[in-house]
Amino acid sequence: MPVIETTPAMVKKVYETTRKNLAVIRKRLARPLTLAEKIVLGHLDRPETQELSVGSGFLDTRPDRVAMQDATAQMAILQFSQAQIPTVRVPSTVHCDHLIQAYQGSEQDLAKANDVNKEVYAFLSSSCDKFGIGFWKPGSGIIHQVVFENYAFPGGMMIGTDSHTPNAGGLGMVACGVGGADAVDVMAGLPWVVKHPKRIAVYLTGKMSGWTSPKDVILKVAQILTVKGGTNAIVEYIGPGARSFSCTGKGTITNMGAEIGATTSLFSYDESMGRYLRGTDRAALADLADANKDLLAPDEECEAEPEKHYDQVVRIDLSSLEPHVVGPHTPDLARPVSQMAKDARENHYPFELKAALIGSCTNSSYEDISRAADVARQASAKGAKTSSPLMITPGSEQIYRTIQRDGQMATLEKVGATVMANACGPCIGQWKRDDVKKGEVNSIISSYNRNFPARNDGNDATMSFIGSPEVVMAYALAGRLDINPLTEEFTTGAGVKLKLVPPPPVDDLPKDGFVPPTGGYAAPSADGSKVQIIVDPKSDRLQLLSPFDAWNGKDFIGLPLLLKAKGKCTTDHISPAGPWLKYRGHLDNISNNMFLGAISAFTGKPGQAKDQASGEWKEPQAVARIYKAKGLKWTAIGDENYGEGSSREHAAMSPRHLGAAVVLVKSFARIHETNLKKQGILPLTFANPADYDKALEDDTISVLGLAALAPGKDLSVVFKHKDGTEDKIQAKHSMNTDQIGWFKAGSALNLMSKV
Repeated sequence: MPVIETTPAMVKKVYETTRKNLAVIRKRLARPLTLAEKIVLGHLDRPETQELSVGSGFLDTRPDRVAMQDATAQMAILQFSQAQIPTVRVPSTVHCDHLIQAYQGSEQDLAKANDVNKEVYAFLSSSCDKFGIGFWKPGSGIIHQVVFENYAFPGGMMIGTDSHTPNAGGLGMVACGVGGADAVDVMAGLPWVVKHPKRIAVYLTGKMSGWTSPKDVILKVAQILTVKGGTNAIVEYIGPGARSFSCTGKGTITNMGAEIGATTSLFSYDESMGRYLRGTDRAALADLADANKDLLAPDEECEAEPEKHYDQVVRIDLSSLEPHVVGPHTPDLARPVSQMAKDARENHYPFELKAALIGSCTNSSYEDISRAADVARQASAKGAKTSSPLMITPGSEQIYRTIQRDGQMATLEKVGATVMANACGPCIGQWKRDDVKKGEVNSIISSYNRNFPARNDGNDATMSFIGSPEVVMAYALAGRLDINPLTEEFTTGAGVKLKLVPPPPVDDLPKDGFVPPTGGYAAPSADGSKVQIIVDPKSDRLQLLSPFDAWNGKDFIGLPLLLKAKGKCTTDHISPAGPWLKYRGHLDNISNNMFLGAISAFTGKPGQAKDQASGEWKEPQAVARIYKAKGLKWTAIGDENYGEGSSREHAAMSPRHLGAAVVLVKSFARIHETNLKKQGILPLTFANPADYDKALEDDTISVLGLAALAPGKDLSVVFKHKDGTEDKIQAKHSMNTDQIGWFKAGSALNLMSKV
């Protein structure tokens, strides 16, 4: 069983291997290397022979560790158990953060979660015990914050079954969100395969002041690059401005880099990272990083002339960057706070803010909470309270206990805040709201990372806006979107007049050190061979998996079109969270949510599919089950950046379980495309995106030439229309030889179980 902790010996070995591999890579490439290249290529499985083709080739890498959250860990561990491997081959952890519903407050909500989810928690804890995985109990904190505090290190490489795994990039780590099947590969001792990432540099100059914070950097980047601008790229923050703010501020930026589709984002090692490592009792790791700085930053030429060494360069002057707010419904709809009131009036957004929420994995550091608390302190001095309900979700027990000791929690509670459990809560839809009805249009603002329709509360009419913690605090006091609370005097809901001033710089680390957590971690047994994992066959929360059928060697002929999705179709649209999180370990039950949020191109409504035999419109899962009962496979068609957002592989597994053979779209988000490949679904893109319009309501679809399926070779797709006419188009795929093997075997896991 591997040691789970990130020990100095482990990090020393990583640096030695990286240095050895880069000696080979430098001879092959004979050019300066970016930081992302140093880490990724330094973790190659076979640096001497691997193809090195930026943006097109695939790399076999050897990550240093795996992290999983409780919602995705269930399916990952169920898949791992099929492989019949006694223990994981790399350090791995599970973090119970997604299944705690925010409602009444920390203690009550945690007690409820432990009761409601006891079957799942027992399964996860016993599985971790058996397979040598570290287990972080409910209430210990959000996966990314706990990883940041305990496991992340500069120059390392990690994968995690959550799309915001790149949070660890704030500590100089290449940390990538993946589906559970990718995690299973690495835990089983196999390489992680990833498309050779393109190189994007964000060159920062100047220094932030006033209300501006690191959150505003990523909100601005999201506006510039959009939700798909970082797809299959690593975003590297360089320049003097990148060294001007805290390590946890860097983590905020890299965390929300998931919203631009990036493979990951990262910063070079600097003094702020060393200070954070020492402040979290990892001085030996800081010493090692100090001794290996050449591995932990781009070559000097790259920063000196970035346009020569990166595929794209974005330049931002921090001195002139204004605080921003993004939303609703997408994280790239951005504007400065100074324009928010005008936008609210012109777009008829509800002015009243029904809720303000601070925290989540993106913005729950000691510095974040301290900045918000300073704004709250200004209000408290005038006897004011928030005009909107305010919820605070600390990122970890360590943060919770430290802000409790140092007074920030009391300050926030004094102005009306409710402190919730150390968990994801409303950020991932675990929020029980009593204040609005389903379908009621309302506005909320948070410091979270994601704001797709229905993301936070299951209500797709909620207009969710995102800003920094201090900006959210200001809006919570004002309670309205139609003013600028950063510059204008306003009157709170209780009639108190306030004129806020920007919070001053605060400590990024507590002067008296962090208060350590108590009892939140359970180490696995040294020998898990005698540990029994029991799944009740009658359980509605957990279900053992059966292998998917292998491809039969024939073309797909006459597949009914189940869904043609129009516009944004995220993994939240394909497999909604919220109340469905309880079924993440039961494939058949969770498949009942398939495509419930996807907008039909034919009706303009969500969650509708037409049974071609009866002509009736029903829920997509119901029609899929009808087809499955008849032995029919089916096809889904999607728009641009299909599958953006969460890493949840249920958005691939549910369609596969219910009979999907092909998903044909204009373009894919990276993680979801990989998840489809892993589960044996054929992921295709239109060679001509305009051909999307040729797919009609009652079409059957054929995919020809599968016997000759090969890397880089297009396939022919035929749309047969109800009137007997046909449209024949070309479709592309991005599968390499190994991935074609997954398709033929029925899934990647089917191949692994045969090894």
